[in-house]
Amino acid sequence: MKEQVALLIELQQAESEMNKVNVRCRNLPEEIATLDETFKVLQAGLEEQRQSYEEIQKAHREKEEKLKKGQEGLKKAKARLGEVKTNKEYQAVLKEIEGLETASSETEDEIISLLEEVDKVREAFKVKEKETEAYSRKYAEERKKLETELQSLDAVLAACSEKSSGLRGKIARDLLKRYEAIKVLNRGLAVVAVWKEICAGCYMNIPPQLYIELQRSEDLITCPNCNRIIYWYDQNGKK
Repeated sequence: MKEQVALLIELQQAESEMNKVNVRCRNLPEEIATLDETFKVLQAGLEEQRQSYEEIQKAHREKEEKLKKGQEGLKKAKARLGEVKTNKEYQAVLKEIEGLETASSETEDEIISLLEEVDKVREAFKVKEKETEAYSRKYAEERKKLETELQSLDAVLAACSEKSSGLRGKIARDLLKRYEAIKVLNRGLAVVAVWKEICAGCYMNIPPQLYIELQRSEDLITCPNCNRIIYWYDQNGKK
């Protein structure tokens, strides 16, 4: 019976490992998707910052072009002063010049204001760009790591399954049937260790006499609290 219990312990360990791997198989794609979404949001933020920078640059160019045309118009208006023949025409040209000078002055003020804004937006864009570049490298490394782990889990599952099948072939049918029944009742955990009178399955104390018997006996013993198959295991790894 001692050998059969040892096989049950191995079987439980192999199947517990399989359960952990299966959970990891379910969680990994979600982790990768979350990682992708975070990176996508960061990229969107960078693109938004880039568009803001391009828009303000465009606005600055348009103001520069407007100022250039205004100055050309002012130059032409001033040139017409020597061509007018009447005082009325002269006054009209002066008024036009005044209007053009006012418009040019306002445009120059707008350009100065825009230049300050361009500097702010450019700096913000550079900061965002550096953040994205840094995170991009981290993201690529983390994603590759998760993908590699996901791919490796198939081999781990196959190894655990093969080990489980081999162990099942060595365990008596009636004992295996009992193991499966206990597993169903205890959320997949049928065999657990006991140390210092505490069951690792339900974390309840077992009777002192049963604990002594567990250390000496080679028979199959179950926990009186959770009905799991129990075995003695000390901190030095002795069973």
